[in-house]
Parts: sequence; C-alpha cells; structure tokens
Amino acid sequence: MLGQCTLFVVTAGKPSERSKRIWWPNTEMVPVPVLSPFSSPSLRIRRRKSRYCCIGCLTCASVVHQECGSVSTKVHPALCLANTRLDDEFRLPAIVWKRRIVGLLMVVLLVIPCTAPAVIGGWEEDNWLENLIGPERLAHGDEFGCHGYEGLDIQEEHSVIEDCRDYLTALTNASRWGVQPISFGVPGRDLDVSTATALIDAGFEIVGDKLTEQPEGLVSIVRNGGSLEKGAADQSLLDSAEEDSLVSIYWRARVDDLKLREDKDVIAWLEQQEIWFTTWGEWLKHSEANSRFTTAQEGTLLSVELGVPVSGDWIVPGSISIQADSAIASVTRYDDTPFPVLNSTDRVLREGWRSVEGGMLLTLHPGDTAKVTYESESIELVIQPLTTFNGLHHAVTVTGHHTTNLFHWSSDFVDSQLVFTWLIERPAEIEMNWPLLVIAASVLVAAPVTIRWLANRDRMMREE
Repeated sequence: MLGQCTLFVVTAGKPSERSKRIWWPNTEMVPVPVLSPFSSPSLRIRRRKSRYCCIGCLTCASVVHQECGSVSTKVHPALCLANTRLDDEFRLPAIVWKRRIVGLLMVVLLVIPCTAPAVIGGWEEDNWLENLIGPERLAHGDEFGCHGYEGLDIQEEHSVIEDCRDYLTALTNASRWGVQPISFGVPGRDLDVSTATALIDAGFEIVGDKLTEQPEGLVSIVRNGGSLEKGAADQSLLDSAEEDSLVSIYWRARVDDLKLREDKDVIAWLEQQEIWFTTWGEWLKHSEANSRFTTAQEGTLLSVELGVPVSGDWIVPGSISIQADSAIASVTRYDDTPFPVLNSTDRVLREGWRSVEGGMLLTLHPGDTAKVTYESESIELVIQPLTTFNGLHHAVTVTGHHTTNLFHWSSDFVDSQLVFTWLIERPAEIEMNWPLLVIAASVLVAAPVTIRWLANRDRMMREE
C-alpha cells in the first residue's frame, strides 16, 4: 500500500549470513517496559524518526511498483532530514496554541454569566395567600395590606397602588372583617401630596410606618415597638408602652437570600402579657365603631345597639364599659338567646361580655343588639367607649414588611398567639436569560468533548 515500507527477505537458495537477521526466538512487544526486550526503547525511537522521515519523503516523491505493491523513495537524504526537523519544530507550538485557545474559551464562558445582568420580565403570584396559609392566618385574626410591587417605588409609579390592591383582592380578603385592603406600607419618611391622593382614591386609609408627618386624609401608624429580629428586639421598649396605645413591631423574614431569625424570648414574653393582639385596620375600625353605640333603658332592661358603618365594607365590633348600681341578671341577644361570654384571657377581638367590678365590659358586632337585664331598676348608669378590647392595657401588632412569600414570613409563627399585619408585596419574576442558557448548554457539551479529546490525544502520544 501507499506509504508502507516493505522489507524483502530471501527464503530460497543460499542466503548470506547477513540476511539471517533474527538470532533469537520471537518476543511479543508489549507496552510494559519490564516485559519488553532491552532494545525496545531504542527501536521505538528509531521507528518514530523513520516514520517522520518516511512521511516527509513520501510527500515529495514516490514510485509505486504495481507488480509487487512496494514503494521506493527517490529523495535526497538531506531533504528527508530537513522535513523531519521542520516537523519537530512546528508540532509543539501547534499544541500550545490549541491549549491557549481552549483555555481562553473556558475563561470567557465563566466570566460572561457573572457579568450578565438579571432581567425582570414579569410578576409572580404568592399562591400561599389563597391556599392553606392565607385562610389560616385570616381565621387567626391577621390582616393583609399592601406594600406595592417589588423593585418599584409607588411615589414614581402611582399605578402600582391600584395594581397591588387588585392583586391582593384577587387572592384573599384583607381581613375577617372586610374584603378591601385599607393598610399600605410606604417607604421613607415623607409622602408627597400626589401619592397620598392616589392612596385615598384606591380606598386605603392607613399608611406606615416611618412617616414623620400624617398626610391629610390618611391615618399614620408609626413603628414604635422596634424589631422582632434576633438581636434587634427591645423588650424594655415594649414593656414601657403607654396605656390604650398601639405598639407596632417591625418584622421581615428575608432580605434578598438572607433569612432573618426571630427573637423567641421576646415572643414568649409578649404572649404572656395582658395585651390586645390586633392589626392596623382592626385597631382603627374598632375605635371608629365605639362612636356608634346607642342605648335605651326601660325599667330593669338596658338595650345596647351598635350601628353599621356608613361607608366601607369593614364590619368591626366595638367595645364599651357599662357601670351600674345594680347586679346583672342576664345578658341576651335581641331574640333572647344567650350572649357569648368573654374570658379575662381573651386577647383577640371577638363578640361577648364579661363581668367586672362595678359593671361589665361589652363587645358588640355592628348591626346587633344586646339586652342587659338587672336584678333591680338601675338608678345610675355610666357608659364609656373602650379604646382596647376586653379592658386590656394596650394593643400590639407585628407588621410583616415586604411580604413576598407568606410561607417564609409566617412559618416561624404557626403556633404563636401574635397577630400580624402583613404588607403584601407582589414578587418580581426573574425572566430566563437566553444567552446564559446557551452558554450553559455549550459548557455542558464542551466539557465532556474536551475531556475526551484530551484523553485520545494523550493515548495516541503514548502509542507513538
């Protein structure tokens, strides 16, 4: 065949002594040096050199003998030696250049994903709001307000206010007392007039919680209870709260990918205090309901009625204190069925009554009537609205800011008695970056291919 050098050995007649080239038995040539004959290394070196020389010579000129199929080279030995040197000089630099190119490509593939910016392409939904956790938190007494859209400033994009409201109402009610959200968390300490007007037009009534001034037409609730984060909570601040005041405690479960830990000691201490666990909206609407009580006395019977609000869809109970100089015989509804009884340990707003020294405490649902019957005709009655529920010292709410995932924000408080005001922020959806996807796929394909190529190259070099 072309490119194959064939040696002819005379097997007939009387060969000379030089033709008897094999003077020991045949020995198998194996790649293990221990089992190979002493001449193997030198033979491999000579074979490699002759191969390069043969290749160079055959490319210059060759004559094919069709009779026997052999090839004879007719090139001057100097030319053959020159080709061999050229091959040895240029082969190594070629390998080096290939390695440099491969290394450069790998560096580029690694650097581009690090420098490519993230692309926000849409908005996700927090399905926990309408599934298991949302209904459980509503039944517990929590409130859902708004905090806008993640990454957008409401003072620059007023449309976000209504969009956040519609997003929330499509998934859940704002409270067990109403459907529409009325609480909104605003960033910073100042709120311009146009943004305040947009909030009012969207139906919001409460803003918080770092504003230095209360905007006209809105109720501002300030952060006055510190934070619930581990190491940042201030128990002394919570212990010094004024009577009939609302304490708002800051809580955020995650900052980017960092999970924050709650202060379990402070939580346990709060749960043991005689305080009202409430929310922003519940606190405001309970205070407004106290102004709608009407009473009528006839003999030993006192009728107490709470009117429904004129505007808004929040139907929150109100509380009053009734002092009388006569003992109470019974408390019933307008249809003479027994009225629910409150316990001194009740710290979440509900309808009912309980006896106290000198009279009673009554919490009534809007539109309902309670009938109080005394053992004797009462001569003197003193009726006063109550700021807090069940005669408790003050109220406390934990405000969950930037709540993008209700599961993450509430998972540590499943068994807690604390009531939360969740400021919901619609999370941003990270759109797939197609250049990064292509690069990742290229790396997955190139890595095994490169490894296989390097392995094959090393194997061929060992075999030569």
